[in-house]
Amino acid sequence: MKTNIIKDFKLGELFCGPGGLALAATTAVIKDPEYKITHKWANDYDLDTCNTYRRNICPNNPESVICGDVRQLNIEPLGDIDALAFGFPCNDFSVVGEQKGFNGKFGPLYTYGVKVLKRYKPQWFLAENVGGLKSANDGKAFLKIKKDLIDAGYKIYPNLYKFEEYGVPQARHRMIIVGIRNDLPYEFRIPSTEPYKNMDVTCKTAIEVPPITTDAFNNEFTRQSKQVVERLSYIKPGQNAFTADIPEHLQLKVKGAKISQIYKRLDPSKPAYTVTGSGGGGTHMYHYEENRALTNRERARLQTFPDNYVFEGSKESVRKQIGMAVPAKGAKIIFEAILNTFAGIEYESMDAKESE
Repeated sequence: MKTNIIKDFKLGELFCGPGGLALAATTAVIKDPEYKITHKWANDYDLDTCNTYRRNICPNNPESVICGDVRQLNIEPLGDIDALAFGFPCNDFSVVGEQKGFNGKFGPLYTYGVKVLKRYKPQWFLAENVGGLKSANDGKAFLKIKKDLIDAGYKIYPNLYKFEEYGVPQARHRMIIVGIRNDLPYEFRIPSTEPYKNMDVTCKTAIEVPPITTDAFNNEFTRQSKQVVERLSYIKPGQNAFTADIPEHLQLKVKGAKISQIYKRLDPSKPAYTVTGSGGGGTHMYHYEENRALTNRERARLQTFPDNYVFEGSKESVRKQIGMAVPAKGAKIIFEAILNTFAGIEYESMDAKESE
């Protein structure tokens, strides 16, 4: 009979967001031997985001979340950790934005994760960013980030994860780098998508099953003008304001690039397109059947947050938090693969799609 050895990895987080990675980490567990991950400390700069994290992840230890700019963060008092997670800001690496990379305000912020790795030398880390990270600065940004993580003392395992292939009802592609400290005898393998091949990952099922209750948190409707409602009535599921047959008086007078997600309705037979956290009129994601934008709770379901996960702040603040989060269900699969790696347990894996 196996001995039930308990291994508890204490997790630190930078750029913690509203807690998508933390929820994934703290619910990931293997039973025999028991390996798990528990929150130790976290940092983010936005007060509403920090309050959301405190409420849901560490309600009994709110002071463990340090709210403030990472560039002014004193890492010395944070305390030893066994693992680090950091979803460093993606603004300057996103293919949707200007993709300034290291030349932007947010590009160099990953270096604070490297700083913590060098100071505390955790056994492993998980770093997350957008898929566009690979091409920023003509590919040089990604090469530099990988080199800095290796020089900090880690074997790294980068992969572009397509979360809809892991049971998440949303087409969300993210570069995730798992790192294991050089002196440890473990080799991480990318978890296979095979177990999730036949899962129902349609946005319709995610939003409707089970039904969202009338008293659900963060479920307020967005006010829309009569013109917007009328415009939506001409847009079929999967279409946007530029591909639908819309009367001239309702057409958008836009010159130049026509963004495909403007007034785009979800297709109920497919995963949702990527949930985002900002943008003006026409960017709020639109229901496949009703002539309206999604509620924040519906967006949270597409990000695989449970209905009892309460987001703090105004409706726009909540929208931003949900859009910048990591889908907890998808990240949990990666964390459990890490736990299996350290426990010496075989799991279904595949060759890394991402070449280093």
